[in-house]
Amino acid sequence: MTAGDQPFRLAAGGLIDRGRPLAFSFDGKAYRGYDGDTLASALLANGVRLVGRSFKYHRPRGVFGAGAEEPNALVRLGRGPRAEPNLRATQVPLVDGLEAWPQNCWPSLGFDLGRAASLAAALLPSGFYYKTFMWPARWWRGYEHFIRKAAGLGRAPEGADPDRYEARHAHCDVLVVGGGPAGLMAALVAARTGARVVLCEQDSRLGGALLWDGAAFESGLALDWVTAVAAELAGLGNAAVLTSACAFGCYDGNLVLVAERLGRDAPVRQRLWKIRAGRVVLASGAIERPLVFAGNDTPGVLLASAARGYLNRHAVAPGRRAAVFANNDSGYAAALDLADAGIEVAAVVDPRPEPGGEAAKAIEGRGIALLAGQAVARAGGGRQLAWIEAAPVDDSGAVAGDARRIACDCLCLSGGWSPTVHLYSQRRGSLRFDEDLAAIVPDGAVAGMTVIGAATGRFDLADCLADGAGVVERPQVEMPRVRAQGPVMTGLCPIWDVDGGGRRPGKRFVDLQNDVTVDDLALALREGYRSVEHVKRYTTTGMGTDQGKTGNVNAIGLLAQM
Repeated sequence: MTAGDQPFRLAAGGLIDRGRPLAFSFDGKAYRGYDGDTLASALLANGVRLVGRSFKYHRPRGVFGAGAEEPNALVRLGRGPRAEPNLRATQVPLVDGLEAWPQNCWPSLGFDLGRAASLAAALLPSGFYYKTFMWPARWWRGYEHFIRKAAGLGRAPEGADPDRYEARHAHCDVLVVGGGPAGLMAALVAARTGARVVLCEQDSRLGGALLWDGAAFESGLALDWVTAVAAELAGLGNAAVLTSACAFGCYDGNLVLVAERLGRDAPVRQRLWKIRAGRVVLASGAIERPLVFAGNDTPGVLLASAARGYLNRHAVAPGRRAAVFANNDSGYAAALDLADAGIEVAAVVDPRPEPGGEAAKAIEGRGIALLAGQAVARAGGGRQLAWIEAAPVDDSGAVAGDARRIACDCLCLSGGWSPTVHLYSQRRGSLRFDEDLAAIVPDGAVAGMTVIGAATGRFDLADCLADGAGVVERPQVEMPRVRAQGPVMTGLCPIWDVDGGGRRPGKRFVDLQNDVTVDDLALALREGYRSVEHVKRYTTTGMGTDQGKTGNVNAIGLLAQM
């Protein structure tokens, strides 16, 4: 299954250049990867599972996502004045000589004295800092010293920053945010009309989910179509493509701010684009949600889409014996991909009593055990996942029977998908909760903005392409016909928390970065906080660097259920 000195690297496949090996270090230890890796994929390829510590309890944490949603794998790059803290390892392209360090641990990642906070967890509930440090007033100077020591993530660079940064202004007729299938189609059809088009994508490559989901058109692989579209856009004089460029602000008059990261050898380190667009097309996609159960923060537990990304894009096995916990059909794709790569899949655990359709048939056809009507109630193993416990559950997610222990070192989670609506919300676009998707989706129109694809809750590839083509009346394009794609999110059964009823002790985390648990949310309600925003402030859920990208919808669902 593996090749070379990277024990979890697949012998073939992926979008990496095996002819360009790269040396890098993490936490002072030397490793190797390939051009096309991210720091996260290279660490996983080398068998590194422990990558950081959580903020409050300093619990061991591993890579959880594959992009901007990553809550755990925060690193500091470099030393001295060029050091940069709080970068997501999932978004750091691997380069030769890269030097990365873990954060929030002392004296070392493996032996962190801050772990003592976990032993005193009963004394550190949500809001304890609002009550504990108020009296006596004369002790405040002593409190302040320790609070400042504990506050913050990462360590600031030492000395003046020697690099250069710049800001640029740009005007265009159409700005497309997102370089997945919907965004690429929108940029292509708009550019063919002669409009001035700017396409920005936060990843280093165009393609979005097509980079890892194995979709195919009747004319060939979907990745070949991505390459052809990128080449045509590059050849047109009226289209500009920005990669490693994150659109983070959208304001009145369609002013969009974009932060572009350039290579370390570039004349400038980062560039801030201030783009004024006649029309903004938001093709920002969606983020997969995790599921909440005891021990869900154990290294080796990760999103199903992330596992597929590491497997298919980076040729990295996320484990040697895997399990899948999904409440919808899209999670089954991870089990199929893992099996195709020669990785043993111990079981697919699904709380739906009768999961059906082609996805379930495909799983059973591979000889993979399907545990219907069950949920993962607990995961364990310390610094590396070693086992899970699956048990029957009722409609609310409460355990209703005896648990079965399953040995595995990788657990892939799929609790549904949340459309990425941040920029739409910044323009005061109204939202609604979609009961079928158990997600918040756009509801209504915003002047000068069009939302397409998965950002609207449409996950089928053909629908996403049609949305992209639909931004222009009578588009001059031949729609590619989808021949194959993995299971999409259908038949979702919302389950906000697997409650062991006290029989399976362990913390159930809603916000992985800030260590916010189900019990913390319940405490906030008992304290009288009813508004979601007030609960957020009291518990700090969604207030980390990931801004709740994976956890906020689960938090809202739990509050509503409570």
